[in-house]
Amino acid sequence: MSSQLIRMLTIPLFTGVIGYVTNWSGVLMLFYPVKFRGWRIPGLALLVSLAPRKIQEIPGMMHGGIGWQGIVPSRAAKMGSLAVDTTISKIGSPADIYEQLEPEKIAEHILATAQRDIRLVVERIMEREDPQLWRSLPQFVRDAIHARVQQQLPSMVRSVTDQIGENIDQLLDVKLMVIRHIEADPTLANRMFLEVGKKELRFIQNFGFFFGLLLGVPMIFITRAFPQWWVLPLGGVIIGYVTNLLALRMIYVPVEPRKIGPFTIQGLFIRRQPEAAEVYAKIIADDVITLQHIGDELLHGPRSDRTRLMIETALGPAVDQAVGRSRSLVRAALGPRQYDAIGASVAIEAVDFTMTPLKDPVFNNRQSAKIHTLVATRMRELSPKDWSLMLRNVTEQDEWLLLLHGAVLGFGAGLIHLAVFG
Repeated sequence: MSSQLIRMLTIPLFTGVIGYVTNWSGVLMLFYPVKFRGWRIPGLALLVSLAPRKIQEIPGMMHGGIGWQGIVPSRAAKMGSLAVDTTISKIGSPADIYEQLEPEKIAEHILATAQRDIRLVVERIMEREDPQLWRSLPQFVRDAIHARVQQQLPSMVRSVTDQIGENIDQLLDVKLMVIRHIEADPTLANRMFLEVGKKELRFIQNFGFFFGLLLGVPMIFITRAFPQWWVLPLGGVIIGYVTNLLALRMIYVPVEPRKIGPFTIQGLFIRRQPEAAEVYAKIIADDVITLQHIGDELLHGPRSDRTRLMIETALGPAVDQAVGRSRSLVRAALGPRQYDAIGASVAIEAVDFTMTPLKDPVFNNRQSAKIHTLVATRMRELSPKDWSLMLRNVTEQDEWLLLLHGAVLGFGAGLIHLAVFG
């Protein structure tokens, strides 16, 4: 077999490899590394701010770095925002989400935990506020106070959960909560793509080889007709670019089903909506909109001061209820200022005390089932257009990088073929 024939026959194999490597590495570029890896260069951020918008969009550039960060994790905040705008907002208001978490069961869980620990809380507060008085009280009086607190505890806990439910729209910003958690853990953004679009991403890689192989056949005849050295590298540029472009289009286009003869054509990601909705719902319910995250947002989020004030107000009468008919005598014995100080201390400490049980992982998993069902149902109800926008909007502005990446690899592969086979 002549070297000329070998050169011709290996062109489709090389173009197939171009297609596969282009798409395989393109998928890696989408998701990895999760955090920026490269070099920070002083003054680069200022220069990039003056550069064209496309340059500014390259991950790491606006922060003054040369290197790379996966496109999806670098857009984690945008991913969180889009997750809310396209899907989570369709679940309902914060009040609807809170209702799905079953406030009655939340109250029961808080109560079950609180009943174990409330005695220690009372002891700690009294020892801190007036240890001499507390130790001077007869044991039966202290026991009576503990018993009274235990008796009043259910109504106090339900008062808190009811108050949260009534004011949840003012206390909780779901969009900010989701953005914060996805931005803090960019692997969540990756998982939304990798688990929801697993089959499509595998298709992109495999499609690259077969489509590149197919495009390599006409390249045999083109290189014979135009034997200049630059023809094959230029063909590699076109093959790398077109392979990536077509793979991206096949995943998302057409949005609506189209009949072509006996076949129905629709974007690969779009037509898997029912199956992918379940995967997406599991991620949202297990890792994003959880009872623990809602509790953290209520106590530590941007509106936490409102939550704390509301709970403190709801629990303000706790001391009055605990001492019952002896209120006047106890108030006189302690003095109005000390009595009120103990009441305020109880209310403040009870804020974290009532929210801590929400971090119980077993209880979180049990309550997440309702959110999972709700998210999956609403996701399946999305229009094909909204469904396609859900993930594509995150990466669409960066698709040119993937296309450029394919073109550069194609050019390099063409040069390698020339170097090996002439």
